[in-house]
Amino acid sequence: MRVLILGGTTEASELARLAGPDARLDPTLSLAGRTAQPTLPSISYRIGGFGGSEGLARWLAAERIEAIVDATHPFAARISENAVTAAHASRIPLASIVRPEWTAEAGDRWTMVDSADAAARALGTKAARVFLTIGRRDLAAFKAAPMHSYLVRSVDPPAAEDLPPKTDLILQRGPFDEAAEEQLMRNRGIEMLVAKNSGGDATYAKIAAARALGLPVVMIARPPKVAGAEFADAAAAHAWLVSLLRSHNTASSERGV
Repeated sequence: MRVLILGGTTEASELARLAGPDARLDPTLSLAGRTAQPTLPSISYRIGGFGGSEGLARWLAAERIEAIVDATHPFAARISENAVTAAHASRIPLASIVRPEWTAEAGDRWTMVDSADAAARALGTKAARVFLTIGRRDLAAFKAAPMHSYLVRSVDPPAAEDLPPKTDLILQRGPFDEAAEEQLMRNRGIEMLVAKNSGGDATYAKIAAARALGLPVVMIARPPKVAGAEFADAAAAHAWLVSLLRSHNTASSERGV
């Protein structure tokens, strides 16, 4: 069964590792191309957009795709919307890996906001040392709060024009260790953390470190995101693919194919 995995997350990589050796499946992993040097899988892959839902539908038909798994980032709302639209138009089953959100625990000091612009406002007007861990696409919002000094962590270098005036930059790829995150925040004199509620284990260490240090966290909530059949992890999505294959084989057998 030919399968498209829409990726860019640890769950997508894990599903590729599960589906690749499975002789019943022929998976292709699609990466959006937003990371300059992505971690490439051992299975077939493609890099770049499809051209909206219509472009995706054309690609699905050309490649004879029989199932889709949306394992994109929780904040990648547009591609998920396109996937649902294209899957419906193409009559192809779609599953979505929706990792659980982080939830505040005892000792957390979260301020919930709905956008990067709101996060910049939530920092207040008193100058502070802020750790920005939101990727590189939304950094320009913090130019509206130039009184703060920022430590920005990103996989790839952000555009210089998007950076606030007082910014130090760290280029790193997760996962991260809690003890190392706590030490980084201490060494850099961090007073506030800004994060997206992406969920998962790969970057949770910064949340635990902020809790241990008693630091306030401005947490950007997830946008609404449409989904197919929802699963929490790659193993469940793989099991869904296998169940589709079994159903297809059963139907074919009953038709005498």
